[in-house]
Amino acid sequence: MTYETFCGGIFETNCYLVDAPGGLILFDAPDGALQWLESQGAKPRLLLLTHGHFDHVPDVAKIKRRFGCQIGCHADTVSMISDPEFFRSYGFQLEIEPAEPDFLISATPSCNFAGADFEVLEVPGHSPGSLCFHAAVDRFLVGGDVLFAGGVGRWDLPGGDAELLFDGIRRKLFPLGDDVVVLPGHGPTTTIGEERRTNPFVR
Repeated sequence: MTYETFCGGIFETNCYLVDAPGGLILFDAPDGALQWLESQGAKPRLLLLTHGHFDHVPDVAKIKRRFGCQIGCHADTVSMISDPEFFRSYGFQLEIEPAEPDFLISATPSCNFAGADFEVLEVPGHSPGSLCFHAAVDRFLVGGDVLFAGGVGRWDLPGGDAELLFDGIRRKLFPLGDDVVVLPGHGPTTTIGEERRTNPFVR
């Protein structure tokens, strides 16, 4: 499988468009993702969310309305994308158009999305219900805001837990293999091996 990257919004959030055998899969939907998809002439079949933080979901409802693609996310992400008051209840003055998921995703050794097999890993600590999607055959991991090049996701937002995050990275991500490419929610790509050796938070 091949993938393309778009970075959008004030937090420079990455999303990834993966060319799976059965159609295009978009992972996350930052601000500007819809316009980027239209400029590419791309019609995603699925929109899968790594987690529900506001910088990853602004275009979810717009993309679903425009393309009719199905939305999949973890159960803990549902209220973040469907309840317009969710973030305001925590003091964030944010306006996000609500959307309802079509199906829920949980941790599993193997799940077929548009003809592609992914291992789904639940790695909370940055956000409840945070998911990583591991394409074992193609050796890449759509990691959301769990693991970055030289860093990890912040843990001071509602539901965050530093030790839970660090432990999940060590136990669930590092064993995937040093050659696995990490496609993070922010910043450049990296590899599991590079982060295992040098990441100051979890090495």
